[in-house]
Amino acid sequence: MPFPKLLYGMMVLVVIGTLGAPKAARAQEATPAVDALQKQIDDLKNKISDLQGQEKTLTNQIAVMDSQIKLTEVKIEATKEAIAQLAVDIDKTKQKIDELDVTLTSMATVLIKRIAATYEAEKMPVFQFLADTGTMENYVRQMSYLKAIQAHDKQLMYTAQVTQNSFQDQKQLLEAQKKKQDDLQKQLIGYTANLNQQKSQKNDLLTQTRGSEANYAKLLAQAQAQLQNFRAFVNSQGGDQLLSNQTSCDDWGCYYNQRDSQWGPIPLNNTHYTIASDGCLLTDVAMVFTHFGHRSVNPITINSNPDNFASYEPAWLSKTVYADGATLTRISADVDGELNAGRPVIVGISYDGGPLPDHFVTLISGSNGNYRMHDPYLKDGHNVPFTDHYSVKSIREINKIQIQ
Repeated sequence: MPFPKLLYGMMVLVVIGTLGAPKAARAQEATPAVDALQKQIDDLKNKISDLQGQEKTLTNQIAVMDSQIKLTEVKIEATKEAIAQLAVDIDKTKQKIDELDVTLTSMATVLIKRIAATYEAEKMPVFQFLADTGTMENYVRQMSYLKAIQAHDKQLMYTAQVTQNSFQDQKQLLEAQKKKQDDLQKQLIGYTANLNQQKSQKNDLLTQTRGSEANYAKLLAQAQAQLQNFRAFVNSQGGDQLLSNQTSCDDWGCYYNQRDSQWGPIPLNNTHYTIASDGCLLTDVAMVFTHFGHRSVNPITINSNPDNFASYEPAWLSKTVYADGATLTRISADVDGELNAGRPVIVGISYDGGPLPDHFVTLISGSNGNYRMHDPYLKDGHNVPFTDHYSVKSIREINKIQIQ
């Protein structure tokens, strides 16, 4: 190869090699639409807090529920907006990765050619250089060009390394964006379920109260009296001392104890009541969930969703409870009919003979008063005879379970 042609080719590679790596793409900032929705969310949270600090009335409770429904609707809208914005960011990141991939390929080609061309030039004898260039002056000039090209190699290699790093950064950014997108999709599903639950709770409240303040006050008083009965029962049995290693799972499902140290001290829905002192019904519901195949559900699962509690009394468990993507509803029914069909029954018993239950247990089998139960209060209360501890006449409430 004549040296002038060789040098010309190397100088072209210098020009190509000066192309730097594209700048890393950044995730977009929040859009004005997302900012506006966040402001609505903050305003609604403040409004709900103010309403909850007011006197408990049906009118006030409906206002709270309407605000909570609106808050969830805005959260859904904000999440959809965030997902759409993230989709744009993901497309831009993918495009940037493609650009960087092309740039890296080009740089690899440049470097390979440069190495070959430089090696060929350096091994060429001086007399061949002189023969190709014609004069010593041209020879000196060509050699200075060659040294400049060699010096530029270092810069090109540095640029290639920067580009490679940027490529890896963009790949990591893409993975993070995809994970965030998945998280937002799950969050959207959760918000949608919450919205349906909140609307259902409002309809249930209106149905139970028939729009009457007096009926609302009655519901509130009954729930509060029930919670006091739970605590009185626990105190009569020796208190709410915590226990260890109470959980037991078998083909039926899992037995849980409300006093288990794993969850006993936890407040019921952030109230002054605890699972150990007032969580018998909540613990029963968690056990029944596991009987129907939802083995990941435990008392903490139920307690962690505020929408599982009555709107008028935050420590009182609603008739309808949501966990692990399933809905469980308690409905009045006959004990033996349900047990004979292989379905558990949650019953409320009155230990002191009063009209309201002061403890709930789960009947798992039996008939004609000869029942076996999971008792959430008794130590090791897994599959024990019901009449060893309570009488059939003490039953005040019978709940069959519908789950879907």
